[in-house]
Amino acid sequence: MGKETSAKFTEITKTLIEKKLTITTMESCTAGLVASLLTDTEGSSEVMKGAFITYSNEAKIKQGVPAEIIAGYGVYSEETAYAMAVSAKRAYGADISVGVTGTMGNADPANKDSVPGEVFFAIVYKDSYFSFHENIPSQPTRYDYKLYVADLIADEIMRVIQ
Repeated sequence: MGKETSAKFTEITKTLIEKKLTITTMESCTAGLVASLLTDTEGSSEVMKGAFITYSNEAKIKQGVPAEIIAGYGVYSEETAYAMAVSAKRAYGADISVGVTGTMGNADPANKDSVPGEVFFAIVYKDSYFSFHENIPSQPTRYDYKLYVADLIADEIMRVIQ
């Protein structure tokens, strides 16, 4: 999956450059991997506005995710992923924004709504948004979980920008 995922992100970045679109992310469970993969292509500074890694609930709130969203729906929810994408988009003024939250492998003792392998992500593109809920099959390492999720996100970004 690694080389395929990397190739997808190269295509995404080149497409963003060609279409003169900008992007940002607010990532929790992927810990910045989506942003990292977007910037592996020459010229990515034209399109990557910036990114947030908000691993804790506190970090999400400090970056603009309403505490009421997390309290009301849980940190692992469609609503939180959407609020993450909206907050990042607002912070950087990007055309496209991705928010991703979920549990990789083990239950999170800090959040009772944690379900191992359950991931939520949202993509905001201009005035539209798309949200996703995925159950990730067991992976051998945390990096493999992150890569699996990044690959899913890559597929959806491509659908949005085509």
